[in-house]
Formats: sequence, C-alpha cells, structure tokens
Amino acid sequence: MLNYIAVVHKEDGTDFGVSFPDFPGCITAGQSIDDAKDLAQEALLLHIQGIFEDGGQLPAPSKLEEIMTDADNANAVAYLVVSVPDDKPRSVRVNISVPEMTLKQIDAAAKKCGMSRSSFLVRVAQHAIKTNNSQASV
Repeated sequence: MLNYIAVVHKEDGTDFGVSFPDFPGCITAGQSIDDAKDLAQEALLLHIQGIFEDGGQLPAPSKLEEIMTDADNANAVAYLVVSVPDDKPRSVRVNISVPEMTLKQIDAAAKKCGMSRSSFLVRVAQHAIKTNNSQASV
C-alpha cells in the first residue's frame, strides 16, 4: 500500500476542503471532517483510476515534512493519510444492455464530470455500494 497525504483546509462559512499535493486537481470537500475524510478516499481512488486508464503511473508519495513547509499548506487544519493499492487494479470488460436514452444521459453526465463512460459508471456504482453498506450497518 502507498500512503498519500491529504491536506484539509477550512475557512469560516465553508466546508472542509481536501486536496492532494501529489495529485494536482484532485480535490473534494465535506460538511464535516469525517465526511471530508471519506470523500477524500473516494476522490483519490477515482483520480488514480483515471491515471491508470490513461496509461500513467503513480507518483512517489511526498513526505509530510515537505508538504507542511509548502506555503500553500500553511493554513491547513489537518493532514490525513490516505492509503491506496500500489499496483494497478485489473479491469474486466463487461457487456451490459442499457436503454438508449439512459445511455445518452449517462454519457452527458460523464462528460459534465470530465470522465469516461466507464469511469462514471464505476464511480456511481461504488457510491451506491458505499451508501448501501453504510445504511446496512445502521
């Protein structure tokens, strides 16, 4: 497992914003610190999935000391460690049937999010699984 640092920022009247210095552009926010932590894990895994889909490799994790000395992180309220697998997960091609109008809606939503159809469908499925699992444990 690789461990990446997430930087949490909070200003008055805003949610807890989370960014990853090792992954520019990978950001999320949550209403509570716990929500931000959970969304950070999800955002990083999706970002990494996109890197792998594009044929890229993961960067080496930065050290906390380096991140803390960066002026952009001076006002951080917390640093989280997010663990991810260090190898590319094996993707499996599937064939599904979807109503044509639904497929058009999926493609439009994926495009709006800047994602491929596959990435979007996986993200929505993972969110549904996570939601169902958390409801089942209540």
